[in-house]
Amino acid sequence: MTSIPALSALYTAAQARALDRDAARFGVGSHDLMQRAGWAAFAALRRRWPEAVRIGVLCGPGNNGGDGFVLARLALEAGMAVRVLAPASPARGDAAQARAALLEAGGRIEPWSEALPPADVYVDALYGIGLDRAPEGEAAALIEALNAGGAPVLALDVPSGLDADSGHAPGAAVRAAATVGFVAWKRGLFTGQAADHCGALELATLDLPDALYAAHAPDARLLTAEALPPRARGGHKGDYGRVLVIGGDHGMGGAARLAGEAALRVGAGLVEIATRAEHVAPILAARPELMPRAVDGPQALQAACERADVIALGPGLGQGAWGHALWLTALLDAQRPLVLDADALNLLAREPRALRDAAVLTPHPGEAARLLGCEVAAVQRDRYAAARTLAQRYAAVVVLKGAGTLVASPSGDVAVCRWGNPGMASGGMGDVLTGVIAALMAQGQAPWPAACLGVGLHARAGDLAAAAGERGLLASDLFAPLRALVNGQPHE
Repeated sequence: MTSIPALSALYTAAQARALDRDAARFGVGSHDLMQRAGWAAFAALRRRWPEAVRIGVLCGPGNNGGDGFVLARLALEAGMAVRVLAPASPARGDAAQARAALLEAGGRIEPWSEALPPADVYVDALYGIGLDRAPEGEAAALIEALNAGGAPVLALDVPSGLDADSGHAPGAAVRAAATVGFVAWKRGLFTGQAADHCGALELATLDLPDALYAAHAPDARLLTAEALPPRARGGHKGDYGRVLVIGGDHGMGGAARLAGEAALRVGAGLVEIATRAEHVAPILAARPELMPRAVDGPQALQAACERADVIALGPGLGQGAWGHALWLTALLDAQRPLVLDADALNLLAREPRALRDAAVLTPHPGEAARLLGCEVAAVQRDRYAAARTLAQRYAAVVVLKGAGTLVASPSGDVAVCRWGNPGMASGGMGDVLTGVIAALMAQGQAPWPAACLGVGLHARAGDLAAAAGERGLLASDLFAPLRALVNGQPHE
């Protein structure tokens, strides 16, 4: 049996090919791997669509097509009506053997065509990890026809047209209802555009042993669900850290308040907010447990910085003279661990500064592009590279937000968040995340585990809060589930 750590490991396409090759060392050759993959895919199809009797299998020229030929043969032998489309050029190696076995079993193979045969379920066995560019010609037209067909699609290993490494779709890409991965997860299935193309995900390790995976270090890993341990019965508020939130320029006091309350809900002992005078009374009225203080400049901020264990810098800060002055004070004089978000990042992009070791940056793709001096599209084409580059450039832990949020360390480690939903694309969600990470650091966690746990808690809370619907989800809706999750309560 393959262990749980192997199921959370993420590999590049090159690493996946190395795993496939090395499986022979454990008695599983390439032909056997293809047979096992076909069997696993057929089992997934029958399990997900038990009523399906007409199967359309679209095979490509490589081993992904070979997996499709195996599935088609199994479906034919099970009495299903199977139509197989494949390119005119002959398959090679194991795929050629799988094709021959299908024909010997009485199957027929038709040429690729935009006029798809009617089917209850289509199987995408066109390319898998074998394509790292936009599909062209007949293949692109076939994918477009598949997406327009209306019937569900089962993708084998990776939806064709989706980059297995980055999760970017440079052209036409299959929109699958489900994707069954083989041997190991490919890292591109969990970030970028993948969520719109993969559908439900399941992994078939094909009964490969743990020893195989132990010999191949993954490129990244999936976050796992975690909580904080129970508190000591004799604990007091001073044991759980003091967070200072700096932000809330004119008209933006809500951002600072959201970050502050999030920090309280995740367990910070005390939370102070340095903000504009106009926001003090509204924050006190809404959440009297917070400690908002009017700060009109750097001198008024210094005492609050000295009291703090962690500074959350940026929610509603603005980029004007007031925000810039507070930013400089927190960055240069405070000597405290930092969580930087929003305009704190925009100011950093404008005026690059060296950061202390205990720092976490939480950019969305636009902010990441400004920090890197590139276009947003370049960040989204390879989110892994963008996150790693930022972490190394600023010697800080980086949380690259978006679909499939990435957490990167300066040493190159990357963790990927599998949770979250489109309802979280609303104002204030990033402020809440900033408060969560700051609270975890205030309670003694180093930047890397605080960022990983914080991202997971935030996304899982968003999923729980979206149970009543994604549209209309508010950032403050996350407070109750955050409190439950950080305490390890079984709400999932």
